[in-house]
Amino acid sequence: MDETPDILTRAMGYADQAWEVARGWLLSPAALTQFALLVAAFVLAWLITRRLRPALTRLLTPPEGNVRAIARTRRFALVFLPLLLPLMAYALTAVCEQIVRSIFDSGGVIAFGKRVFLFLAARALVRDLISDPLLKLVGRFVLIPLAAIYALGLHGVVADRLEATVVPLGNLSFDLLWLIKFLAVGVVIFWLGSWSNRQSTTFIANQEEMRPGTRQLAVKAAEIAIFGAAFLVLMNIMGISLTSLAVLGGAIGVGLGFGLQKIAANFISGVILLLEGQATIGDYVELDGGEAGTIVRTTARAMILETFDGRWIVVPNEDFITTRVVNYSDSGSANRYEVEFSVSYDTDINLIPGLIEPAVAAHPEVLDTPQPPDCELRGFGDSGVEFAVEFWVNGIDDGQHKFTSQVRFLVWNALKDAGIEIPYPQRVVHMKGESAT
Repeated sequence: MDETPDILTRAMGYADQAWEVARGWLLSPAALTQFALLVAAFVLAWLITRRLRPALTRLLTPPEGNVRAIARTRRFALVFLPLLLPLMAYALTAVCEQIVRSIFDSGGVIAFGKRVFLFLAARALVRDLISDPLLKLVGRFVLIPLAAIYALGLHGVVADRLEATVVPLGNLSFDLLWLIKFLAVGVVIFWLGSWSNRQSTTFIANQEEMRPGTRQLAVKAAEIAIFGAAFLVLMNIMGISLTSLAVLGGAIGVGLGFGLQKIAANFISGVILLLEGQATIGDYVELDGGEAGTIVRTTARAMILETFDGRWIVVPNEDFITTRVVNYSDSGSANRYEVEFSVSYDTDINLIPGLIEPAVAAHPEVLDTPQPPDCELRGFGDSGVEFAVEFWVNGIDDGQHKFTSQVRFLVWNALKDAGIEIPYPQRVVHMKGESAT
């Protein structure tokens, strides 16, 4: 007869141990007392939660439309109410455990129940509270399995096995337990950094008394400070010496100096642009290279322009420093445009300015300041007398605004109503010689 496989033998050994423990619990008065206290703690926690949760909901629910810091804190605390029952049961069970251990000098059953309540709290946290996809993924595959291992009392065995498994990486080596801790702590810390960055960005964006460029600079500075602090905290928690990173940082700095000069130049150019405020979000700009659009976003490396046909153009920050940039709008400043037209030589041209200027001034978007519409005589062309009317408007003549087109309609209608002819090119053809009969 073949020998029993080793894995089956070990499984049967674990099963025998579990049966001995269960039988000991069933026959032991101390174990039965602990089980009764465990049930009583859960029932008491359920009764307390049933009465306490509605009161906490009313207390923590802020008025509608209140967006102050205290209201946001109350809403944040309100999210954790699903954890009230398992945590209350855990706390009551911990009290009962101390009583049982002082009387019977044992508490394995009630300690197991306490760990189960902690597992239920971790499961409710991942299932009902966490909405961030990354945190939910970490909770599902890291937090819940660790809570289950802890509830079964196998955390010591599993930790020793993971710590004994060493992964070599060149001259470095680390165990799997350290790697799991590093990944879990890193995800949590940098998620907190991302959340803090969003809160600081919202706070700074609401400071309307600050210039847009200053707000953008403050946002970038806060982002660098938050994630820099998160990195230092992670290194300190994991026991990584920052001194050992100095040499690596120096080598990376040399590499940046030679290989990433453009990125460094774009970053510094972005800081200069934010400080000077000559091109900010909302401005319509045109570069020497032909790129034109409204600035909709600024990053550490580039500015993003949106054209009127919905396309995004990524322009490096360095181009705004080293090339000529035409800024057509500074938070909605006025711009001047002109419309050219011509009239017949039979027209009394002295009447044209008094006819065209009031017609253009009637447009609701045409401004009287810095200058009202001005009709000028530009020249005498081959087919007619050439004029142009200049006018000022807020914004850009493109996209949803069609100022030039609308003014052309006004000029056309004004000339037609006055009976003035708009000439078109004419050619006179002379035929030499007698025509054939």
